[in-house]
Amino acid sequence: MPDERVTLRKLAISDIIDACGAGIRDFVAAPKFGLAIAGIFVAAGWLLLALLLKLKLIYLVYPTAMGFALIAPFAAVGFYAVSDRLEKGAPLTWSAIVTAVWDAMQRDLRWMAVVTGFIFFFWMDIAAILFFTMMGLESLGPNFLTHLFTTPSGLLFLLIGNLAGAFIAISLFSIAVLSIPMLYDRDTDFVTAMTTSVRYVAENPVPMLFWCALIGIVTVLSIASAFLGLFITLPIIGHATWHLYRQAITPE
Repeated sequence: MPDERVTLRKLAISDIIDACGAGIRDFVAAPKFGLAIAGIFVAAGWLLLALLLKLKLIYLVYPTAMGFALIAPFAAVGFYAVSDRLEKGAPLTWSAIVTAVWDAMQRDLRWMAVVTGFIFFFWMDIAAILFFTMMGLESLGPNFLTHLFTTPSGLLFLLIGNLAGAFIAISLFSIAVLSIPMLYDRDTDFVTAMTTSVRYVAENPVPMLFWCALIGIVTVLSIASAFLGLFITLPIIGHATWHLYRQAITPE
C-alpha cells in the first residue's frame, strides 16, 4: 500500500516545462558533473554495441540501444544528487556526490537497480524471441538491413518489436518515475515507492504520458546521434526528473 505520509500534488504540463527549465539551469550550474556522468553512460553504450558487433549479434544492436532508455532512470541518480545539493546550497564535490549515491544504494534504491536490470534483460529476451520467430536465422547475413527494412517479415518485426518495447517502457516509467528519486531522497521501502509512483501516474495520466513521450523522443534522437546527444539530454532529463519529484511530493 502507498505510504499514507506521502501527499501527492496534482501535475500540469506547465509543471513539466518548468521542471525542464530547472533541469537546464542545474546542468548549466554544474556542467562538469552532468557531462562526466553522461560520459560514463555513453561509453558503456559504445562498449556494449561494439561487443555485440564483435560477437556478430547484430540483431540485438537496435534493441540494446532502445533498451538504454529503460535503465536511464536509474542512471540518473547521480543527477539527483547534484540537483539536491544545488537546491540546498551545499558544496558540490565528487566525494559528496559519490557519498550521497552510495548512501542511497545502501537503502532500498539497490532493489530498484535489480528491477530495472531485470526489465532490461527481459526486453532483450523478448527482442531475440521476436526476431528468430519472425525473421529466422536466414536473415542474418550481409543483406540483413535490406531484409529488415524491405520484407514483410522485417517490417512486421519492427512494428511488433517497437510496440512491445513501448509497452515495457511505459510500464517501467510508471513504477520508476517517482520511485527512484524518492528512494534517493527518503528512507522508505521500494514497494511503497513503486506503488506511489504508479498512483501518481494514474492520477496525472495526460502530463505523465506527455513526459514519457518527451523522454522517449529525446532519447531516440540522442541514440540516433551515436549516443552523443546523451551528453546534453541525459543531464537535463535527470535534473528535470528530480524537480518533478520535488513538485509531486511534499517534504517529510
